[in-house]
Amino acid sequence: MLLLRPMIVVLLLLSLLTGIAYPLLTTALSGWLFSAQANGSLLYRDQQAVGSALIGQNFTRDTYFWGRPSATSPTPYATLASAGSNLAGSNPALDQAVAARIAALRTANPESPPRVPVELVTASGSGLDPEISPVAARWQIPRIARARHLSAQTLETLIAAHTRTPFPAFIGEPGVNVLQLNRALDALNQG
Repeated sequence: MLLLRPMIVVLLLLSLLTGIAYPLLTTALSGWLFSAQANGSLLYRDQQAVGSALIGQNFTRDTYFWGRPSATSPTPYATLASAGSNLAGSNPALDQAVAARIAALRTANPESPPRVPVELVTASGSGLDPEISPVAARWQIPRIARARHLSAQTLETLIAAHTRTPFPAFIGEPGVNVLQLNRALDALNQG
């Protein structure tokens, strides 16, 4: 009976500290120190949110760079349905999906090399990946140059300017955020 009171006081104190004070402190600090990230890394055009730098978008027009296929269904890049396809490498359905994507990409990009970069035909684990490799972006240059009447060198420079290299470099691969690249492409045509 003597130990019951101190145990209840410690329980209440720790519950208050770890259940209320600590979460409020970390939420306030993250909002103050990392405001953009804490609010979803949103990208704006004319003070209107057009997307997040962390979530891919479904670009299908010839005038834009295309990202990785989304594994979410029925709507591409649906955050509530985020998941991989869970198809094994030996699954015939995966082979058929990849073959169909390769055929569609070769049809849309006839001037590009025949070897299609793998991330343009396979979804990421989340199905929401916003980035592609610089190689996959460069593979699409002939289609976009033709559709927008731009030089390949202009597009190459744009890709290089939007390539993110991880620091330190051995941690990951360079990547290009497709939404940010397409926004820069639109700005280039407007400017």
